[in-house]
Amino acid sequence: MTTPGPPPLTGIKVLEFAGLAPGPFAGMLLADAGASVIRIDRASDTRSLPTSDSLTRHKASIAVDLKSPHGTSFIKELVAQGADVLIDPFRPGVLEKLGLGPDVLLRINPRLIYGRLTGYRRDGKYANMAGHDINYIAVSGALSLLGRADDTPHPPTNILADFAGGGANLFQGILLALLARQTSGKGQVVEANMVDGSAYLATFTRFGLKSGMGARGRGRNLLDGGCPYYETYETKDGKYFSVGALEPQFFRELIKGLGLLDQGLEEKRFDFDEWPGMRALFKDTFKQKTRAEWEAIFDGTDACAAPVLDYDELENDTAREGDQRPSVTLRGTPCLAIKQRPEGQADPVMHGQGQGVAGDGYEGGTLAPGDGGDDMLEKWLGWKRGREYDVQKGAYVLTRGVSKL
Repeated sequence: MTTPGPPPLTGIKVLEFAGLAPGPFAGMLLADAGASVIRIDRASDTRSLPTSDSLTRHKASIAVDLKSPHGTSFIKELVAQGADVLIDPFRPGVLEKLGLGPDVLLRINPRLIYGRLTGYRRDGKYANMAGHDINYIAVSGALSLLGRADDTPHPPTNILADFAGGGANLFQGILLALLARQTSGKGQVVEANMVDGSAYLATFTRFGLKSGMGARGRGRNLLDGGCPYYETYETKDGKYFSVGALEPQFFRELIKGLGLLDQGLEEKRFDFDEWPGMRALFKDTFKQKTRAEWEAIFDGTDACAAPVLDYDELENDTAREGDQRPSVTLRGTPCLAIKQRPEGQADPVMHGQGQGVAGDGYEGGTLAPGDGGDDMLEKWLGWKRGREYDVQKGAYVLTRGVSKL
């Protein structure tokens, strides 16, 4: 097997201002792909305890007093010395007021990718309002599509706006800007927001409202809980099984496994009036066996029926596919490992390069302000504490030997 090359973002330097989940998630995606990420934490007179941020994989931290000219000068110097990416997770105008807006920093370093992430649109009616994931998907329209027919709309925790529409979308924008920089030689501002990100993710479902695919109202359609053969069912032992037998050949395999052949179900698949009765029949049938018994029936078939697994069993049952891996496999330049493993064991292409991190992808690590910062600054710039910079009252400040922008 050919030895894999370095991770794809090796050599890319990222400054990530500490923030809530979406910003750190974008930074973690960059770090997992090999970028060198420094989180900029708030300074404290004493060494602070780790923050609540658990998305710290492969990152380091420095603590900076952003309200002090010493702190803003430190950030500007890092930008001037060749930072490639900056992640701004704050509400509009915060970094501008500190003198660290894109106009200032792009003059200092025209190659900088200035990534900005907000919840609401910067130019919309909600721009100056506080909000959370549930609010962003609410005004995007996506929340109106989620939930059962006879209940209120339900958010899928904070996956859709914070992480998919927010952090992952910003990550994609940063990659596009890095690619564009190879041609133009210039950086740019990348603006992502969770309203547009969530709305974009809902493109197919939104189109379905006009095409008939989702025209029957929330929770009454083929893919949103209305259809009995695209549904989850409780088993005899209180666990659950998922069913997604949409195509006729898959549906036939499903009812064969359920022992329901020759009951006319195949002819009734698209008769909406028959769906409630079919759902009741499937519900009663799945309750007759344990999840393990249903697995024995459906494993290896094309019934599109699979167990609903929880993370506890994925983490602890070696027979399950619970070993956490990078989100995508790059055959020549794989990302970093996110599951700790002894060197030489497991395929570094499929599982990621390197030793991985503690927690095996199931438990996030903590990062106190200043953790790993000295080492990272030396790797980035050859700086050493007491020479180019020092730490005063918990804050990193420049000393002689650098330009002090």
